Amino acid sequence: MSITKPITLLSRDLSFFHSLLKSRIHGENSSSPITIFRDLLRSSLIPNHFTISILLQASTPSSSPHHASVDSLKLVQTHLTKSGLDRFVYVKTSLLDLYLKMGFVNTARVLFDEMPERDTVAWNALISGYSRNGYERDAWQLFISMLQQGFLPSATTLVNLLPFCGQCGFVSQGRSVHGIAAKSGLEMDSQVKNALISFYSKCTELDSAELLFTEMKDKSTVSWNTMIGAYSQSGLQEEAFTVFKNMFGERVEISSVTIINLLSAHVSQEPLHCLVVKTGMVNDNSVITSLICAYSRNGYLDSAERLYASATEDSIVGLTSIVSSYAEKGDMDTVVLYFSKMRQLCMRIDAVALLGILHGCTNSSHIDVGMSLHGYAIKSGLCTQTLVVNGLITMYSKFDDVETVLFLFEQLHEAPLISWNSVISGCVQSGRASTAFEVFHQMKLSGGPMPDAITIASLLAGCSQLCCLNFGKKLHGYTLRNSLENEKFVCTALIDMYAKCGNVVLAESVFKSVKAPCTATWNSMISGYSLSGLQSRALSCYLEMREQGLKPDRITFLGVLSACTHGGLVEEGKICFREMVNEFGISPSLQHYALMVGLLGRACLYTEALSLIWEMDLKPDSAVWGALLSACIVNREVELGEYVAKKMFMLDYRNGGLYVLMSNLYAAGEMWDDVVRVRKMMKDHGYDGYLGVSQT
Repeated sequence: MSITKPITLLSRDLSFFHSLLKSRIHGENSSSPITIFRDLLRSSLIPNHFTISILLQASTPSSSPHHASVDSLKLVQTHLTKSGLDRFVYVKTSLLDLYLKMGFVNTARVLFDEMPERDTVAWNALISGYSRNGYERDAWQLFISMLQQGFLPSATTLVNLLPFCGQCGFVSQGRSVHGIAAKSGLEMDSQVKNALISFYSKCTELDSAELLFTEMKDKSTVSWNTMIGAYSQSGLQEEAFTVFKNMFGERVEISSVTIINLLSAHVSQEPLHCLVVKTGMVNDNSVITSLICAYSRNGYLDSAERLYASATEDSIVGLTSIVSSYAEKGDMDTVVLYFSKMRQLCMRIDAVALLGILHGCTNSSHIDVGMSLHGYAIKSGLCTQTLVVNGLITMYSKFDDVETVLFLFEQLHEAPLISWNSVISGCVQSGRASTAFEVFHQMKLSGGPMPDAITIASLLAGCSQLCCLNFGKKLHGYTLRNSLENEKFVCTALIDMYAKCGNVVLAESVFKSVKAPCTATWNSMISGYSLSGLQSRALSCYLEMREQGLKPDRITFLGVLSACTHGGLVEEGKICFREMVNEFGISPSLQHYALMVGLLGRACLYTEALSLIWEMDLKPDSAVWGALLSACIVNREVELGEYVAKKMFMLDYRNGGLYVLMSNLYAAGEMWDDVVRVRKMMKDHGYDGYLGVSQT
């Protein structure tokens, strides 16, 4: 039996400590690298430059879960100075790089400034570290200083610079980097070329990206993925798929990034899923998560849930995608179940996940769920994030709870423009336009941000509510001074405002100034003509819209049918209704049916009106029956009116407006005893307040 002699502190040599540090790099040792280094110093051994190099590698965040403190790193720096090892530029550069990876930017800069000798690698480490820690402009200034001091950039320098040029809109700087790359011959480096392709795609200069990609002789998987990603970011699905087919034809290895980029381009998930199975990427969690998101986004929730259940790891991103899709559909019961599951799995629900769920709280029936989510946001600390507060403001606006909206807004320490817009829009949507105007004036008085197109559009909607033509004109002037008239949704809001404030001439003027009106803009003009009693112009506008090749939607036909109803254009209304259903495949809503019933009823076509009601796919509501009852009042059709009133009574016997309509029906037929009887019923049921609004 052999007895292994224990290794004493004195019997340890440098190679032993080197082995410990290397095992730390490979994840085979849980000890802190700094602890190992301290043990080495206690053993009276003298570390060499190789020791320090391994130590610094082992201390990087990717290698060590025990992030080194700045004091621990200064211990290493002090030893380097005392031992003279700091004369090796690469050793000091490694320390510099480690400071930057730990986020100690200022300390790293001091160390760099103290270096007696620097090489391109040291400059690269500092430039990369500044960029990585969010100091992009400083990184660019460092690059200029590097060139001024006579250092030639390497491929690594340019690859570190180009990403932030694309992200921060430094287009001219990025082009300068391209010029330097071409002049120095670094443009031929595949990494530089890939970075340039990515830069140009982020700056929406796809022609330049395509040219660089075409010129590449040896395209790697990264090159193909970069080009697919460029098209994906620009929403060019067909182009992204064409590059992928060429990549497949060239037999280039397909990676997980390839699949993720294609899914980002909204390429059909089913064939990509098959490819994932075929290529053995089913265990790649990033790919599976992307597939789950794609299935959820396209409404295939059963497939998304089955795929999630088969995944080897729980994914907060995948589960958030499923929950957000259910929330978007309004299925809040399922949302609550999944939310509970996420909590049971101890998943940290972030701001994005919570926001996706909050969007599903669309009406007062969801108020309990919404308030529970609000409670979770407070408990988890997410209420401190502006993104979540804006989501809560939007949710409470849908509940018409303006007081809570204003309370949440007041709790914000700093209110960015998006928060002001959320409050203003929420107040308008809740029918509190005057409050929205007060918030806007507060924004101006407090020196808040300048209003943008969204602010103006919301305020214009408020002007439409209150018929504030003068304020609307001032907002119109602001849009012209600030070149916001190019935003079509602003022009649409202007047209709507002028029409609802009774100035169809100015509405028409704005409409004519729009170069290529979208469907929403046409809809506003059609509705504007209808509101102004210009029914023939509304129909002409609809026909012109059709000639321009635009496809009408539900709102278009509401405007057209409203014009036909108010103008008594029966045949035109019938034609438009048939076109909506048969030609465009739009299922009529209750509003569409109410307009058609009103149109037929006012033309005394009662049989057609009743046939339409009986043939409805939807259950007729009080608005549909009310349209027919109003027609009976106008035409003094008492017998049918009584039948319709009974139908309405069965739907909602507590509707005080029904008694008013019945009173008006009997008054139109000069049946005064019945008028007195109905008015007595109103008093008995506590609806005498409606008597002042009855019409004869």
